[in-house]
Amino acid sequence: MAVTSPQPFTALPKAKSQLDARLELPENVVVSRLDELASWCRKNSLWPMPFATACCGIELMATGAAKHDLARFGAEVFRFSPRQCDLMIVAGRVVMKMLPVLQRIWLQMSEPKWCISMGACASTGGVFDTYAVVQGIDRFIPVDMYVPGCPPRPEQLIQAIIDLQDKIQAEGTITGREFDTAARQLRKRALTESGDLLTLDASRNPVVQRQLAAQRTSPSTPVR
Repeated sequence: MAVTSPQPFTALPKAKSQLDARLELPENVVVSRLDELASWCRKNSLWPMPFATACCGIELMATGAAKHDLARFGAEVFRFSPRQCDLMIVAGRVVMKMLPVLQRIWLQMSEPKWCISMGACASTGGVFDTYAVVQGIDRFIPVDMYVPGCPPRPEQLIQAIIDLQDKIQAEGTITGREFDTAARQLRKRALTESGDLLTLDASRNPVVQRQLAAQRTSPSTPVR
């Protein structure tokens, strides 16, 4: 009987990783989630809808000029047609008579859309503590970013746009599920604070406020 000499031990080759076993990708291919890819495209192609009514509008114009150059962030394409915009920038005070126009433009903008409240007047009414001026546009439309100042500098608006881009990248989905959250669908602040719609027309008028308080106590009291 012939006797064969034992074969020398050879180590087995290392097993490939799970990704390599499934698919070997070339160097020029990047794998990502569809939500992240859509958010990346949206955040770098914001088309602002300027709603400038006061001195904040001048700072908004300076932001789009050559010195600050919003084109670095893909947000230089200002459009005055709401159907071509996805970012509303409210710069300046908004009076009650102008509010229906603001709401109409916001509703005409296509989804997904975002809003920046630029300046103290748009955010809180500013120094115009009167019944004729809206005490914060977030009472009527959802606001994503607030820019303080009276008026704020262009660098502050640029920082708000950068922060909004980070928010879009972190929360954005291709189907817009982030806009279906309960917090965004809640009633606006003005409708929550006031007991009836009459308070909206004279929310800062002390005489009407006293009449409304009396009406809540005795519903038979008329409001003039």
